[in-house]
Order: sequence, then C-alpha cells, then structure tokens
Amino acid sequence: MNESVTSPELLSGRPDSLDRLMPAVYDELRAIARHQLAARDPNGTLTPTGLVHEAYLKLADQSSVAWRDRAHFFALASVVMRHILVDRARARLARKRDGALQQITLDGEVIAAPDQADAMLSLSDAIDRLAAVEPRLARVVDCRFFGAMSDGEIAAALEVTVRTVQRDWIKARMLLRRALAS
Repeated sequence: MNESVTSPELLSGRPDSLDRLMPAVYDELRAIARHQLAARDPNGTLTPTGLVHEAYLKLADQSSVAWRDRAHFFALASVVMRHILVDRARARLARKRDGALQQITLDGEVIAAPDQADAMLSLSDAIDRLAAVEPRLARVVDCRFFGAMSDGEIAAALEVTVRTVQRDWIKARMLLRRALAS
C-alpha cells in the first residue's frame, strides 16, 4: 500500500480523512466484502459494493475516530461489516420467525448452517458475550472472521505480538464453541 494511505493526516479524525482514505482502500474493502458475502450470505441481495458503501456510511458517522494506521482502520471496518451483516440477518429473521437449531463452524471459512441469518445472529451474540469478558479475544474474532485479516495485520491493529493473536484465536474459538453449544 502506498505511503499516502498511512499518512497521519489521512488517518486523522478530520471529517475529510475518510473521504480521502476510501479511494485508496476501496478495492481491498471490496475484496473483504466479497469474501464475507460469499461465505455468509451467498444467496443474499447485498453486493460487495453495497456492503462497502454501507460500511462507509457507518464509518462516516464515527468521523471523530482517529485511525492509528492501516491495520487499525481495517480492524474497525471489519467490526462495521459484521454489524451490517448481523443487522441484515436480524431483519431477515424478523420476516421469517423460524427458529431451527443451527451449527456454526469456526474452524472453516464458512458458517455451516441451513439458515445463514440464524447462524449469524447466534455467532454475533456469542461474540458480544465474549467481548463482555475478554474484549481483545472478541476483536481478534472480528478481525479474522469478519475482516479476513492475517495474524500479522491483527497483531498490528491490536498492538500485540503475532503469537498473542494466535493464542487468542485458539482461546476465542474454544470459548465461542462453548457459548454456541449452550
């Protein structure tokens, strides 16, 4: 990524910083969105472009946030995309009101469930409960599972070592499995 993407004024909390940052990271955000939608909403109506644009609107509402660096921005963007997907899943379930038990796989790239909306809500609730006890573990899950970030990128965003991210991921999966099983 070029230097202008990580320049301090571009990452500042100034109202125009997001407008100047988006063209530089747009293609990467679309790739993340494409990955998320293929894995979690394959038959949905939301496009990668639509997800990125909704994320932009939510990020614009948080214009007072100063992104420290590229990894921090993508960590925040991954949380925003998760919230958008969860909101859409809630809306879909509100229309259906079908409560079958779902299976969620954290080891693979896909939530394996007949009803993706129900699985997304179950996972989001489990992540929220995890965040109440272990906030960093929940951020690791958001960055890795929803942001498609590498261990190195997550480590940079959270200002920890790669090994800490790997240990956190193992612990988070264990705790989420327990939460989802109950």
